[in-house]
Order: sequence, then structure tokens, then C-alpha cells
Amino acid sequence: KKLYWYTTFGRIEVMEPLWRNGTGIERPFSAAAGVSCRGCSLPLQRVMTDFGADHSFAPAAAQLKEHYGIDVPVSAVQRTTEHHAQCMYEQEAARVIAPGTSAERFIGEIDGSMVPVVEPSATSADHRKGKVLSWKEVRLTLVHCHGSVSPVFGGHLAGGVEESGRQWECCAAKAGFGPASHLHGLGDGAPWIVNQFDLHFGTQGRYLIDFFHVCDYLSAAAPVCAADHAQAWLDVQKERLKANQVAAVLSALAPFVQADQEDDPVTACDRYLRNRLDYLDYQGAIQQGLPIGSGEIESAHRYIIQQRLKRPGAWWSPAHVEAMLALRLNRANHEWEAYWQRAEKEAAGTGQSVVASL
Repeated sequence: KKLYWYTTFGRIEVMEPLWRNGTGIERPFSAAAGVSCRGCSLPLQRVMTDFGADHSFAPAAAQLKEHYGIDVPVSAVQRTTEHHAQCMYEQEAARVIAPGTSAERFIGEIDGSMVPVVEPSATSADHRKGKVLSWKEVRLTLVHCHGSVSPVFGGHLAGGVEESGRQWECCAAKAGFGPASHLHGLGDGAPWIVNQFDLHFGTQGRYLIDFFHVCDYLSAAAPVCAADHAQAWLDVQKERLKANQVAAVLSALAPFVQADQEDDPVTACDRYLRNRLDYLDYQGAIQQGLPIGSGEIESAHRYIIQQRLKRPGAWWSPAHVEAMLALRLNRANHEWEAYWQRAEKEAAGTGQSVVASL
């Protein structure tokens, strides 16, 4: 019987003899060689996943054809990529990370980004109909030693704020954060971020609200407080914030605060600052050479999440968001080679050098 499979060298085809054993059929060549019909070799699966991790599945199949001369269906590239993405997600979820031993200072940031999600309607018996499209927040965390340019990333879609805190702590442990370390945390002023930071790092950390996030509130208030010289007024308030002169900033806002209008930009800015006075130590951060903005995590959103999960016309199921995010994080954390080495060992242990079509 004809037996064929795909490798990075192209399609391999042989005529395999079949042996009848009672009522069954044995395929000695397939068993000895560890191959299956219409399967893909592990090196080829690595190539397909490599392309599928960075590009839409159709262009990934085209790249496979261009660079290796192998013509495989787009669906095969998609199934293979999503299969290994799911494996990475499951391996990471089961991973136990011990605290580090470093006594250095670390930088930690957290932020969210919206991705397109499609889910079956809860009221429709046919899941192919009545699908619900929505945008959901994927949260990304990073931690790295102060002065390092190689952060460790974590992220998730489901799990709520508790999972965000857990991911942040896991990132810190991967980066070497331990009982003697200190974390300089950065993010926006959402109360849940501060709560999770305090819960997971306690006295070993100090949280600072992103300076540019605070400036957004001041920018909205500037035209009201100084209509004729809004930019000059804003620049003065920025310098006051950097010098920890928050009281002076509040005094500049006070004459224009309208307590009965919560949506007023000046009132909103005043309320925002007063509710976060403990997280505005910009002077201390500047003196220690620490960042006061969370631009690093915002940039990471673009090249980890948005580059692959926010392509035009792409909608993902929640499970596929988690899996593809795990794939992107695996590459960003330089764990790609370790994953495939483990896959090769597992394939060698089972005798399967070629895995059947997924």
C-alpha cells in the first residue's frame, strides 16, 4: 500500500507491504520507522509552527512553499501551529517555578490590550450560528533585573485579576526575584493592580503609577485651568510632579474643581491624584535611576500580542487566544529551543519520528 508523509525535504512516498495477522493487519515498516500516512515530521512541524507563530496561516503556508518547496494545506499549518501552541500553554500551566536568589532590584510592569474574540451563542443549539463577537482584555506582565534588557514575560486572557497577580509573581521568579530582592512596579492607577502588587510583593516592592498616564489627566485639565497658556501650565505641573510637589499641583487645580460634576476634567484629575498619593514618588525613582513610565510593557503589547492576535479580519476563540499567547510568550522568553528539545525526546521515547496529521 502507498505510504507517504511530509518532511522538510519534501514529500516522501514508499510502497509498504502489509501483513495479515488473523483478522488484523500489521504495518511493519510504519512501526519500525515511526511514521504514519499523511503525517508531518517533527522538524517540519517546527517550521510550520515557526511561520504560524508570526504570520497568518495562509501566508505561513506560502512561506513554507517558498523556502522549502513543500505545498501543504493552510488548514494543516493552522492545526499544527495551534496544537503546539496548546502544548506550550499546558506545559507552562503545569510548571512550578521556585523563587530566585538574587538580592538585586527588579523592574516590573503590567498592562492590558484588547483582542478580538468570537464565541458561540449561549442560546443557539447550532454553534455555527449566532456567534458573538467581542473584544476582551489580554493582560501582559514583565519583570527584569534593573539594567537588564532581557525581560521575562507572562500573560493571560482568563482568570481575572488573581491570575494577573500570579503571572506577575511567576515572571519575577523566572527573572531571579527572591526573598532578598526588591521590585519597582509600574502600571496605571487601576486599584486592582495596586492590590495585586501588594498581595504578591508586599514590603519587597514599591508601586509607581505611570507618569505619562497621570499626565493624560493633567492634559485634559490644562485647557480649563489655563486656557491662554495650557501647554506652559502643563509643563509646570509635570516638573512639580517630578519634584514630588503634588500639593502644589492640587493647589493649581483647586480653583477649578467642580465637586458636583464628576465628569469635569479638572475634577477627575484632582480626584485621581488624591486617591493615589502613595504611588507618586517620581523624585525618588528618578534619583535611583529607575523608570517612571511603563513604555516598555506598552511596546511589548505591540510585538507580542498585537502583531499576531490583532491582524485585520482575525477573530479568535478564547482557548485559541490563550494558546497562541503562550506560543508568543514562549518565543519572547527564549524558551523555543527548550520546547522542541523536549518534543524530540518525547518522540524518541514513543518511537514516533513522524506525527500523524493533527
